[in-house]
Amino acid sequence: MSREIRLGLFLLGTGSHISGWRMPGAVDGFEDIAQIAAICQEAERGLFDLIFMGDNLNADPTAHPSYCSRLEPLTMLSAIAMQTTHVGLGATSSTTYGDPWTLARAFSSLDHISGGRAAWNSVTTSAPQAAANFGTSHPDHARRYERSAEFIEVVKALWTAWEPGATPKDTETGQYFDPDRIHPVNHDGAFFKVKGPINISRSPQGRPLILQAGGSEAGQELAAKHADVVFTVTQDRDEAAAFYAGLKARLPKNGRSADKLVVMPGVMPVVGRTEQEARAKLTRLMSFVDDGTALGMLSERFNTDMSSYPLDGPVPDLGENDAYHAFAQAMLSKARREDMSLRDLYALVAAARGHWVLCGSAEQIADTLQEWFECGAADGFNIMPGWFMDGLSDFVDLVVPILQERGLYKTAYVEGTLRDKLGLPA
Repeated sequence: MSREIRLGLFLLGTGSHISGWRMPGAVDGFEDIAQIAAICQEAERGLFDLIFMGDNLNADPTAHPSYCSRLEPLTMLSAIAMQTTHVGLGATSSTTYGDPWTLARAFSSLDHISGGRAAWNSVTTSAPQAAANFGTSHPDHARRYERSAEFIEVVKALWTAWEPGATPKDTETGQYFDPDRIHPVNHDGAFFKVKGPINISRSPQGRPLILQAGGSEAGQELAAKHADVVFTVTQDRDEAAAFYAGLKARLPKNGRSADKLVVMPGVMPVVGRTEQEARAKLTRLMSFVDDGTALGMLSERFNTDMSSYPLDGPVPDLGENDAYHAFAQAMLSKARREDMSLRDLYALVAAARGHWVLCGSAEQIADTLQEWFECGAADGFNIMPGWFMDGLSDFVDLVVPILQERGLYKTAYVEGTLRDKLGLPA
């Protein structure tokens, strides 16, 4: 398979911009399955490789609307599987506040339901607020990643505990199962004791894909060992290229080649037929942002109360962050590089929750994506529309055809599972 740009859709019903729901005609919620299905079908029209749904485990009315009020990801994607045909279905589920057996069974079920399109976004849950919903305290960064490493090992063992051919269903002999092809995992570790197997046979992909977004040292090590797709937070092409090269260089010691891991930076494109039209859209989006809303999001992202700092002063030195390591690093690096004020920084966070905002004509956006792809900064991009539906349709109608004309993007889906479509091994 020749190398081509991969596209994922970061799905937030109200859009990635914190005030995207206020745009004319925009989707204003994340609980209407008909609206969500229409968004996913639009992504499939654009030949996107997968839909990715982030998640959190607490409700904060001051946060992004789609994080405070939303459908549970696996339930939602099971419904979406019935209304789409090709696009991959990625859902977030926590290794800090979950258990491997239940998760393995749920994602294997989604893989069966969707015909081999399931993907698990493995997260350690950065936000400490989640702990109160589980009657516990929030582990520190190192402890979360120790638990996550064991959690993923158990899940992978459970997914492969059933060999192919474990259900012969022989009507002549009456043999339904072949016990010699169904194995316990008998895991006894520091965090989990799991006998196994799960009570569902091997899924169509062999196992669902594993997605990962951790940018810390521990996160990169975990991704190099287990992830099929890595989402990144970046604001700078050279930094993205350095991260890309560093992550790919970790693969050989894990017995993996560089083409078996897909790296996709997050980007919020604001597309116009001209640059002026695109700028007008972004200006309107940003006009909806107030200081309190943006500062609240900045405080949540940095795990620090930012309200005591002067908005027009410099970005403070916040030190080590035990929550969003990759996010904090990308944001603070950009702030130092561009001599930003705190007001500049919170505007950036409000626009796309800290991800890269790319505003311009369709040609300009296609040029930039091509440059990043060809210079070794990305294998593709996690597209984060600021609002739906127009924020996505503009990209599908205006940018995708340019990438196709340049031979950088597919003109039809490859048949088979999500692994087949991404050229990843079973």
